[in-house]
Amino acid sequence: MNISLKKLFFFSMVSFGFSLNAQTLDSIPRKKISIPRITVAPKIDGVLNDAAWQDAPIATNFVERVPTNGKPIPDSLKTDVKIVYDDLGIYFGATMKDPEPDKILKELTERDGIGNDDFFFVLLNGYNDRQQSLQFIVTAAGVQYDAKMTNENEDASWNGIWYSAVQINDDSWVAEIFIPYSEVRFPHKNVQLWGLNMEREMRRTRTRYSWSHIDNTKGAFSIYDGEIYGIENIQSPTRLSFQPYVSTYVNDFDGNTETIFNGGMDLKYGINDAFTIDMVLIPDFGQSKFDAEVLNLSAFEVQYEENRPFFTEGTELFTKGGLFYSRRIGGRPSGDVVLSENEETEIFPSSVDLINAFKISGRTDGNLGIGVFNAITEKTYATIKDTLTNETRKSLVEPLSNYNILVLDQRFGDNSSASFVNTNVSREGDFRNANATGLYLDVTNKKNTLNYFANVEGSWVNEEDIKFGMEASAGMGKISGKHRVSGQINFRTKDYDINDMGYSSETNYINYSGYYGYRYLQPKGFLNTMYLNFNLNYTRRLETDLYSNFLFNFNSSFTTKEFLGFGGGFEMTPFGKNDIYEARAENSYVKVPDYYDVWGWISTDYRKKLATDLTIDWYKYNEAGRGELILELKPQYRFSDKWKLFLSSRAILSDKEEGYVDKVDEAIVFGKRDRNTLINSLESQYIFNNKMALNLAFRHYYSEVEYSQFYNLQNDGSLLENSIFNENQDATYNNWNIDLRFSWWFAPGSQLTLLYRNAMENYMTHSRVNFSNNFNNLFDEPQLNSISLRVSYYLDYNRMKSWFGPKDNSAKVGNTSRNGKMYASGMLHNAGFKI
Repeated sequence: MNISLKKLFFFSMVSFGFSLNAQTLDSIPRKKISIPRITVAPKIDGVLNDAAWQDAPIATNFVERVPTNGKPIPDSLKTDVKIVYDDLGIYFGATMKDPEPDKILKELTERDGIGNDDFFFVLLNGYNDRQQSLQFIVTAAGVQYDAKMTNENEDASWNGIWYSAVQINDDSWVAEIFIPYSEVRFPHKNVQLWGLNMEREMRRTRTRYSWSHIDNTKGAFSIYDGEIYGIENIQSPTRLSFQPYVSTYVNDFDGNTETIFNGGMDLKYGINDAFTIDMVLIPDFGQSKFDAEVLNLSAFEVQYEENRPFFTEGTELFTKGGLFYSRRIGGRPSGDVVLSENEETEIFPSSVDLINAFKISGRTDGNLGIGVFNAITEKTYATIKDTLTNETRKSLVEPLSNYNILVLDQRFGDNSSASFVNTNVSREGDFRNANATGLYLDVTNKKNTLNYFANVEGSWVNEEDIKFGMEASAGMGKISGKHRVSGQINFRTKDYDINDMGYSSETNYINYSGYYGYRYLQPKGFLNTMYLNFNLNYTRRLETDLYSNFLFNFNSSFTTKEFLGFGGGFEMTPFGKNDIYEARAENSYVKVPDYYDVWGWISTDYRKKLATDLTIDWYKYNEAGRGELILELKPQYRFSDKWKLFLSSRAILSDKEEGYVDKVDEAIVFGKRDRNTLINSLESQYIFNNKMALNLAFRHYYSEVEYSQFYNLQNDGSLLENSIFNENQDATYNNWNIDLRFSWWFAPGSQLTLLYRNAMENYMTHSRVNFSNNFNNLFDEPQLNSISLRVSYYLDYNRMKSWFGPKDNSAKVGNTSRNGKMYASGMLHNAGFKI
């Protein structure tokens, strides 16, 4: 490690030590409620006339959180929540006054979707640590949504099994909720003390009210939890569930049809009150959402979103530090093929089969979070063909491989944590092995006005030699009030590489950044909110030292009292940029002229049937004719509370950009090119009820590239015209996907999904194809047509026991209406609602 890196490492460690001396938060006044044990459970039907509710304590005096923070709720919207518990779980009965109940908004969505809806939600924290809570939401349409929330980060992939019903009355609406203990994590103690907050949203005025007041001048949402007293001598039931599935696929590609049958199971077991093991046996991810494929001309691979449920649910511990990119597991093989004379690769697999995977996670009484993840993938072979004899052979491109993560996350104070993360990939034989380790510290001072952080990571890759790299960062910020500032330093060495189990792109840099922001904390004038943000970034190459970039960015966001959102910004690189990555060669770089970028956006009121988002973004470089224009239009229309349509059209028009083409002998060839990209998508949802939905998703991606001139890259980063290179580099790429999906949640945690999928793509070595010919060429390509059916059924050990024994005192779930409209539901999960 050179001297400058030693200094940076020392600075990072000093920051760790300094942060450790920070004190915990001041005591924030907390609302309290003491709740009684009941002997007869209420019927979950949205009607609070059961004996259990008659003498129940009431949580009331809600306070407005947005837009006017701290204002008491008006009497016309008085909200009272009754809370009781028994041996099985905790019950909430919320009565929310509304002077105009016929105007209560209740758009139906798929499970875990929040649309144009009034809703009520409960935030429960079994450890009362004011850092991680479970979120249970029910809308006025009876749709459930749940998530795990850590400070202000929401993991909406978590699925719980709980029960709810709602009913709209003459002067109010009611939400009744039962949350079994099997869904809540809490310490093994006779006397429990849980954190609690509750909120109600009145959508037509876009007003949010909370039970325990949340001060928006400082701190994370979770530190303002109230407390539940009175829960005593409860036992968490045996937390064991099975989810077997069967699936069948009929796939047709280019006239070849195959039928596939699969079966397997997910298993969840509560090792104790705090720790759970999730396991997937013989996984099937064939119905996962399609990837948004693109024509990638950059120096780095595309990082695609994870759509496989097992890798998205309950992974909040494993994503700490950013060392885990789950698409590595089962992704493209790590090896390559060696061809002999007259051989060619006939089939190179695009993915690797997963044999099984499990994850164990939980938190001790001392607030130590522990997570262990492990997955094993199958041997995978490419097919090599002899072009003379037509004989084929197999070549191993991915051996039997094991992927492992260990996470230790110690929380302290009310809003601070220290974490250790290790990832390891072990491949059989002489294939590449890798290890990465990170230490992370995040501390907030006792007044909750300042935040300090420091991180350090190391990566080890073992191929022919062991390659070591590291990353470190440290910073601090003022996180309270109207005026907020922060600064940080971050560096990565040249050999930093976490790509066996994580994702890393840019390396070999040091970056200094600063931020200043100003915001409205209360509505003012015609605005509900205003955010003004200013950013400075200065980057240099580490080895060998070289100026890379100096960037100034300003961005803004406004919301009016009529709920029209708009904003814009300005960005510039006044000294140009030395791009150290595009050349794709060590110690080489290309000069990029300075640019300025201006943009603006508008977002209309989503409460209305027709709403639209519009964005315009224009880059202008200090080079004749070079620039980029980005236009995006996203209208949506709600035909009814059951049927809605979303459209999106994005155009990226780039003129005279300069990018890497090839390496010929020792010369690095660049090209000047025009590139036009158009992305159109359509989504339509018809929601039959809160358990059944039909969803259509369509996406067409089109990108063309036309080269006009070629250059050789010089040692000083300039480009010298190359009149000899004449290889055709023009290209047109199309990607087309249609998914038509019918989903039916026929029982709690149980789902039937019928999917039709159509997909095709083509790549042409020319550009400027007219519209009709482009689609003719695309539809001439082989198409994938697939119909699949998957049925999964949730089996809970405790309910299975009751099938063969005496009846228990479980909460009853109603399905009939009394004195109004009632919607009952007992399942959950899928979108990304933010609080």
